[in-house]
Parts: sequence; C-alpha cells; structure tokens
Amino acid sequence: MISYALVGGILLNIGAFLTFRGKIYESVIVYLLADVCWIIMAWEREDFWGVVSIILGVTFGFLAFIKMYKGEMYKSLNKEDIKDDI
Repeated sequence: MISYALVGGILLNIGAFLTFRGKIYESVIVYLLADVCWIIMAWEREDFWGVVSIILGVTFGFLAFIKMYKGEMYKSLNKEDIKDDI
C-alpha cells in the first residue's frame, strides 16, 4: 500500500525537478500538494504538533507564492540589485 509519506516524497522530487527546470510557480504548487500529504500522514499518526507545524509552513509557503505571483518579491539575492529596485 502506498503511504502518504511516499506520495509526499514523490511530489517533493517532482517539485525539485520543476525548480531545477525553472518552473517556479508549478513547483510551488507541487510542494503545497506534498505538504497536504504530510498533513494527512501526521493527522493519521495523531501527531497534532506536527500537523500545526506543517500547516504553519504551508501558510508561509502559500503567502510567498501569492507574493511571487503578484510580482512583489525580489528576484535577486544580491543586495546591490535589491537597492536598485527600491
């Protein structure tokens, strides 16, 4: 039987591949689906602190996705490039 952990791990690998290919929006969606699998897994094991922790991480990931989608996120990690954008 396939477990939620296995499905989440497969989705994690697919998300990493999409990130490698430069398809950031698609990879974030796949990562969020993997998180749903891990929430279900933690719930089944009655690990409620795990569920809360994963939901918090998913919330921040979803907010980052919205920020990227709206174009409000900086596209460079170099401080010099960020100063030019401000």
